[in-house]
Amino acid sequence: MISVAFLFRLLLTGAILATAAGAVAQEKQPAPQEKNQTSPAPAPEEKPTPYDERLLRLAEILGSVHYLRNLCLGQPEDAWRRSAQELLDKETAGEPKRRERMTAAFNRGYRTFASVYTSCTEPATLAEERYRAEGATLASEIVARFGN
Repeated sequence: MISVAFLFRLLLTGAILATAAGAVAQEKQPAPQEKNQTSPAPAPEEKPTPYDERLLRLAEILGSVHYLRNLCLGQPEDAWRRSAQELLDKETAGEPKRRERMTAAFNRGYRTFASVYTSCTEPATLAEERYRAEGATLASEIVARFGN
C-alpha cells in the first residue's frame, strides 16, 4: 500500500516518468518466433487494484504538473521524475501492462499541456496550482481509503 508521506512527498516534489516513458516507447518488438519453437508460458493475468483509476489520474496530473513546473521554473527539476519513477517501480513491479498504462497516463498529461503552453503564462501557473491541489486531494483520498 502507499504511505501518506510518500504520496505527499511525490506531489510536492515534482513530476514523473519522462525518462521511463521514453524507454518504454523505444522498446523493440520481439522478433517473430519460428513455428518449431515452443512459445513461452503466458504471463500471469494482472488483476487491477481497486485504486487503479485514481492512480492513473494521479499519474496524468503528475505529467501535467511536471511539464508546467519545468516550463515556469526555467530550469529542469528532476526530483518529481525520480519520485514518480519510485512510485511506478513500487506499484507496477512485475506488471508490465499496468506499468504501461501508468506511463501512458503520465505522458498524456505531459503532452496535453505541452501542446497548449510553450511559455510560462499566468494561465499556465494557475493550471499548475489547480492540478497540484487536485493531485494532493487525490493522493490523500487514495491513502485514506486504501492505505495501511
